[in-house]
Amino acid sequence: MSIVPVEAVSGRPADTVEPVDGGPAPLAPRARLLPSLAAVYRAQLSRARVARIPLLFVATFQSVGIMVLMRGVVDGGDEARAVVAGSSVLVVAFVALNLLAQYFGQLRASGGLDHYATLPVPPAAVVLGAAGAYASFTVPGTAVTAVTGSVLFDLPLTHLWVLVAVIPLSGAALAGLGAALGLLAPRQELATLLGQLGMSAALLLGVLPADRLPGPVVYARDLLPSTYGVEALARTFDAHPDWAAVGLDLAVCAAVGVVSLAVATWAYRRAAVR
Repeated sequence: MSIVPVEAVSGRPADTVEPVDGGPAPLAPRARLLPSLAAVYRAQLSRARVARIPLLFVATFQSVGIMVLMRGVVDGGDEARAVVAGSSVLVVAFVALNLLAQYFGQLRASGGLDHYATLPVPPAAVVLGAAGAYASFTVPGTAVTAVTGSVLFDLPLTHLWVLVAVIPLSGAALAGLGAALGLLAPRQELATLLGQLGMSAALLLGVLPADRLPGPVVYARDLLPSTYGVEALARTFDAHPDWAAVGLDLAVCAAVGVVSLAVATWAYRRAAVR
């Protein structure tokens, strides 16, 4: 378990807090959000660095394997765009949704939340720091998947720069959902199950073209946070992308990310006081 020093998040040395004569030492001042967020992010990034290579390999290999499999039944057009965009965002879902749900579920079950609860760190910093660290690992895998899929299905590489917006916005939405699932699940095993079900939903509803899905399933697809990142990326494979529609999809993804991270912060407060 990573330890975040008090002085790293409070912005002042620990020895500046002096005890009051004849009484207990005062509590350290509550840290500001941004320094706390940076400290938690660095601690989580250092903690997860050991598992970075296997994590990236599994997430990327899974998405590339799906595209190779679909290459035998998809020739091109809208279906190819959906497959490549969905497989690329699936890398984000694997890490930000599935693994983050497992991490917070394990943290709650093992009592690790008690460590963060003793620090003068805002709850939002804990959630955002962990979510950002896990989402950071998705950048290379998502880029490799998008480039590989574009070459495999003869799609243009011109507008893949949109991944600069798709990865963090989709990552925020899915990381917030994953953290909330892990914190709200009553048991660690249930958190793992919910994370895997969420990733399976991102796979089935993101990779398959929307016009091939039954009506009720399309409504469920619209409720999935990653859908709007998939749609934004898929639109950029057109010869002349509709940038207004791309911007709208990204705006919806950002709004969902704000809501999901707010829910995750509330779930963290709820779990930390129990």
